[in-house]
Amino acid sequence: MRTAVIVDVVRTASGRGKPGGALSSVHPVDLLSKVLRALVVRNDLDPALIEDVITGCVSQAGEQSLNIGRQAVLGAGWPISVPATTIDRQCGSSQQAAAFGAQGVIAGAYDVVVACGVESMSRIPMGTAGMGQDPFGRGVHARYPEGLIPQGVSAELIAQKWGITREALDEFSARSHRLAAQAAAAGAFADEITPVAVTTGNGDAVHTVDETVRSATTADGLAGLRTSFNTDEMVARFPDIDWRVTAGNSSPLTDGASAALIMEEETANRLGLRPRARFHAFALAADDPFLMLTAPIPATAKVLDRGKLTIDQIDAYEVNEAFASVPLAWLAECGADPERLNPRGGAIALGHALGSSGTRLLGTLVNYLETTGGRYGLQTMCEGGGMANATIIERL
Repeated sequence: MRTAVIVDVVRTASGRGKPGGALSSVHPVDLLSKVLRALVVRNDLDPALIEDVITGCVSQAGEQSLNIGRQAVLGAGWPISVPATTIDRQCGSSQQAAAFGAQGVIAGAYDVVVACGVESMSRIPMGTAGMGQDPFGRGVHARYPEGLIPQGVSAELIAQKWGITREALDEFSARSHRLAAQAAAAGAFADEITPVAVTTGNGDAVHTVDETVRSATTADGLAGLRTSFNTDEMVARFPDIDWRVTAGNSSPLTDGASAALIMEEETANRLGLRPRARFHAFALAADDPFLMLTAPIPATAKVLDRGKLTIDQIDAYEVNEAFASVPLAWLAECGADPERLNPRGGAIALGHALGSSGTRLLGTLVNYLETTGGRYGLQTMCEGGGMANATIIERL
């Protein structure tokens, strides 16, 4: 039986996804090329051995168009024989890239594959790919005649359905910043971050620290922020919502790239590389596209069933913090231990560079299991359109 293992995962530190952010001076192809180069240098690997590069990217327009994975392979200086493809499963794009890569290894299609992701939200703002266009078509409009809604409003509906108060959202968000700041101060992210040369107003610099983490964040401070999605149109459409989602209890716009080196276990051993974790189970789920962000709940149930595990056997869960209401609803439904949830903080603090977040979470999860001696880790992420990926890994 073939086994897919994780040999290494590397990422950039996050940058604020707006003009003037730490990574905003870096072209997204160069951003991804940087982590690809770091991956082979760290592991003394001949890139000619890589049989595919599967890349997650959501806004595939402008500087992120024309199969950015292939452009990054060329930009990294790898042999022209290394192919690449770019996929979009919304926020879970690079988690899906890792699943496709690992499944290809298990099936015998690959022995060595890279899964990666990139998003430069400062240079390619969210929504650029469909700007001014109708992405739905007649069939979707007929099925949802009142129209689908922005994700932030879905987050509001989730908070209302599960009875999650504004105070609980802000407390969870402050926790994310506190845990991320503590992890950074302890050097917990040092092994997963590769430095990136950037140009700032003060000249050239090297970016190595997540710009989105705010160590001084408190729930009291977040309580003073205005709600973000209660436009006149949405208030009229949903008059019963007690609006509570703010910029402070949502993930920030972010720039970043990340990459994972995935191999067949015997191949890794033959090359003298240490398998750090194996892929144990995969699942996909889709749920109500109106609520949009609830699919991690059925995806978790499905992946636990496929992995023949219970939630109590999982040592850490990385549940993407697109909005605070998402992991809090997940906790309520899955009966999980809140202390094991995003133990080094999540996207509210560390950022959510859409196409990169899946492999970013994977690297943080592997490193946490190694540090603590945990065995199993679960990763799940809500995705636009009401979908979710779920993956269980086992530390080796």
